[in-house]
Amino acid sequence: MAVFIRLYLGRIKRLLAISVKTGLNMSKTGLMDIPFKPVEGSVVEEYKALLEEAMGFKRAVDEEGRVVDEGLLPKISEGDIIEIYTYMVRARVIDSWLLKLQRMGKVALHAPNKGQEAVAVGAAKPLRRDDWVFPSYRELGAYLVRGMSEEEILDRALANADDPLKGSDFAIFGNRRYNLVPAPVPVGNQIPISVGAAYAMKYLGRDTITLTFFGDGATSRGDFHAGLNFAGVFKVPAVLVIQNNQWAISVPRARQTAAPTLAVKGLAYGVPGIRIDGNDVMVVYKVVSDAAEKARRGGGPTLVEAVTYRLGPHTTADDPSRYRKSEEEKVMERYEPLRRMRKFMDSMGIMTEKEALALEEEWNSRVEEIVRRVLAKPPLPENVFFQNVYSEKPWFILEEERDLEETLRTMEELGLSYRE
Repeated sequence: MAVFIRLYLGRIKRLLAISVKTGLNMSKTGLMDIPFKPVEGSVVEEYKALLEEAMGFKRAVDEEGRVVDEGLLPKISEGDIIEIYTYMVRARVIDSWLLKLQRMGKVALHAPNKGQEAVAVGAAKPLRRDDWVFPSYRELGAYLVRGMSEEEILDRALANADDPLKGSDFAIFGNRRYNLVPAPVPVGNQIPISVGAAYAMKYLGRDTITLTFFGDGATSRGDFHAGLNFAGVFKVPAVLVIQNNQWAISVPRARQTAAPTLAVKGLAYGVPGIRIDGNDVMVVYKVVSDAAEKARRGGGPTLVEAVTYRLGPHTTADDPSRYRKSEEEKVMERYEPLRRMRKFMDSMGIMTEKEALALEEEWNSRVEEIVRRVLAKPPLPENVFFQNVYSEKPWFILEEERDLEETLRTMEELGLSYRE
């Protein structure tokens, strides 16, 4: 017991030391500054520069594939560029198959990713394997970059016998093997969790970071503000990416917040914000790569607003025609990231548009074969819902489990099957 008490007191002492150091850093004298005066000095100019970043709009490649800012192109090889495009293609293909399978009644629910592949792939690609990713609903590209295969994604979506989450939390993906934390269903809940994880990494003296994805709607939730405040105060090694797809389900960006941009919200918490073209995978890669390296060096968190567009419903339970015009989607097709990437690679002599489209067809055929194989796998046992919840099942769970067994037995005697 004495050993545990000493360890506990040691941890408290270290936490207090961090808190005191943070407080002392706020003042050159080590004493509290007199608050009844305007903010002066270099911090004013620093915030003016930060405001410019948060109110601006960075892009390296425009919607026609033309390079508009060479300084924002990442220093990566042609092979890396082809690999990034391939991940985007794979994300688009598996997304379309998940949508088909949901319409066939094989998948319970799906949140389409179409139009947002550049953010997920571009942000995940610069990370190291020991970094942690906290996704939201539309990060299939990030799962693939982290190492998940299409088969693993389909196992999860179809909740078959190989599903690592054993049928729980439909439409939610995660895998410990790839440092992918399952997304919570409540909007924005992953923000304070990821910031806390980043603080733990700093406390343990590691140079790993967290990458967190969330939508524009999450910036209107309390968890966003609590998470950003903590991140700013403790300068945690985190990159927080807003997938600003213009719609929080049916609520347009203009009805969610009066802030001129979402990136500017970080400044209130001492977190630099950068606003970028989320359909330009090159600038996403560059900005997140720089933010990740800054975080590793102890430079603290960065909030990245990636401006993109959701080319489909919020989920398969949603009908976007009830709140936006189909003409809007048609206009935004011109800005979608795969089209842009094809034109960019063609103009740079990396891959022709014809070759790029052929690559999409190739991956569609590959995934079709994987779908056939996954559909043939056995389902999870019916009583899986009662497992992995309680260490000792309470009476009411045991009663429900017996009721299920009896119902299944009766159905079998009658020649019925609930799976048909």
